[in-house]
Amino acid sequence: MRNIDHARCYVASAPGFLRPYSVGPYSVQMALPDTRYGTDAHGLICGFLMRSDTSATELDSDAAAEWLGTHDRQSGDDFLWLHFNLGHTATEKWLVQHAALPEEFFDGLREGSYSTRIELVDRSLLAIVNDVHYDFSFEPSEISTLWLCVNQRLVITARRRPLRSIDKLRTAVKAGEIIRSPLELLIHLLRDQADVLVSIVRGVTTRIDKVEDKLLEGKLGLTRAGLGSLRRLLVRLQRLLAPEPASLFRLLQHPPPWIDAADAMELRQSTEEFAVVLRDMTALQERIKLLQEEIAAHVNEENNRSLYVLTIVTVLALPINIAAGLLGMNVGGIPLAEHRHGFWIVVALIISFTGAAAWWAFRRK
Repeated sequence: MRNIDHARCYVASAPGFLRPYSVGPYSVQMALPDTRYGTDAHGLICGFLMRSDTSATELDSDAAAEWLGTHDRQSGDDFLWLHFNLGHTATEKWLVQHAALPEEFFDGLREGSYSTRIELVDRSLLAIVNDVHYDFSFEPSEISTLWLCVNQRLVITARRRPLRSIDKLRTAVKAGEIIRSPLELLIHLLRDQADVLVSIVRGVTTRIDKVEDKLLEGKLGLTRAGLGSLRRLLVRLQRLLAPEPASLFRLLQHPPPWIDAADAMELRQSTEEFAVVLRDMTALQERIKLLQEEIAAHVNEENNRSLYVLTIVTVLALPINIAAGLLGMNVGGIPLAEHRHGFWIVVALIISFTGAAAWWAFRRK
């Protein structure tokens, strides 16, 4: 046997990281699975140091904690944007230790409040924004919540499922888009969400147009069930995504001192864009309702026509059924049993009665 002083092993597995360990004279490097699922050790999905004059700098949770712990961080217009995954067990612990967020933010996470709103709490803006999943496929269940906390130097966003609007914002920041203030970041997110809603409305409109074309062609198929699903989707989107008017009105009337007039005006315009999209959703719901009523009327008409045809067939078959029942009895004295032309006489009587029944059935037409 040959003496082996060192051995290095590689274990094939899912993408992960290598960690060496030693057993006797052997030094083995095992591939351990990476359980972070797109986040770092503290649940941070992405973090950016935002500057007003240049593009953002990406950083991890350790660098963010160091920046938050620096006493001179209040100088200048720089601020942090940290986006967390709430499915990570270390996320809430890190936020409590380093972010100094209002207690109402954590209460909202624990209570699971899902209505869209923006509120002012202790000089910070707490926002709950509902958005569709990244792989949204027009299902009402594919809507999740994004929690936000915005103050003068820090923007915290947290979610449990990948969402489309926040991913668009992250892509824009990585591409070098300059965002000058925390409120501008919130406005950018709200406008991205409005764009997502516009794309959903366009997709629903396209589907409704196809249903109308099928209705005009007389090909109903399963369109009524599909319309019901689209209507439930629009109702859920409108219920979850519509900002609460009272809280938003209070915010715009009494904004925090670190929000300038230009940002407040931009926030007002973004809410107006939301209002336009919500009005379009309401119009689509009415359109779907009319289509459902039209399809229901067509279905009732088809059912009435089928019932009428069934009634006619029953009436026309009545004479022959009566004759067959009477002549088929095994009793004596059946008329025309011994007659040479008895069969043809009975056929002639049945045809006569069937013609009379047909005249009675079609006399109104």
